[in-house]
Amino acid sequence: MKRIFLFLLTNIAVLAVISIILSILGVSANPNDMASLLIYSAVVGFTGSIISLLMSKTIAKRSVGAEVITQPHNETEAWLLQTVENQARQWNLKTPEVAIYHSPEPNAFATGASKNNSLVAVSTGLLDSMTRDEVEAVLAHEMAHVGNGDMVTLTLIQGVVNTFVVFLARVVSGIVARSGNGETSQGTYFLVSMVLQIVFGFLANFIVMWFSRQREYRADAGAARLVGAPKMIAALQRLKGNASDLPKEMTAMGIASEARDSLMSTHPTLDNRIARLKQL
Repeated sequence: MKRIFLFLLTNIAVLAVISIILSILGVSANPNDMASLLIYSAVVGFTGSIISLLMSKTIAKRSVGAEVITQPHNETEAWLLQTVENQARQWNLKTPEVAIYHSPEPNAFATGASKNNSLVAVSTGLLDSMTRDEVEAVLAHEMAHVGNGDMVTLTLIQGVVNTFVVFLARVVSGIVARSGNGETSQGTYFLVSMVLQIVFGFLANFIVMWFSRQREYRADAGAARLVGAPKMIAALQRLKGNASDLPKEMTAMGIASEARDSLMSTHPTLDNRIARLKQL
């Protein structure tokens, strides 16, 4: 109940601020003005996603305590930097920031606002439990995410989905709250709108999660092209039995997979990913 209350309170605050700004600009959320409502919905839908993207590196570093390697202190750090630099060169990209974070679980992730402003981070558990070939494959997987522009694409998809969630919730709410004489009950409109945004948002997540699973397959294939399928398969085999150690909001960034298939899974199962790689 506390999380639901905070969620509603946050949404109300965000919507209030955005509504005030848009009202000053002459854009309203009136369900009778479809063009204006669509613009309003797009602003609401994309604002959070874009802010999250722009702050993704900072948030990721703080969430896991990642330490960016600016000057290698040992041979392992030097090798990590050199490997990522070589892979970035193959993608014709600027070398991402490379970081290590302390965790016993083997995992890695990539994030950033653009292809040339990104971060690749690996856990100490991954470095301790994998061979150099396997770590190289994991780095290639993360570089494929960067090279494919997955962070930006996922943000755009989330923004589009959010836009239609807000738009449809407002349109339906306007119909429900309209009385026989054509007047709209603002209380009913607001309440129904908030409920529908939660319901439609939940359903829309199926689309976002489907894309998230597809991008994992693409990143695996990109890594296979970079370092060879056997190395990528070996790395995925090594990850079996290890759960993701990343904060919930960062789960989709990590390489660790779900234990079983689900419509709400951010990743396919390791067995499915390995089977797909064997087909290459």
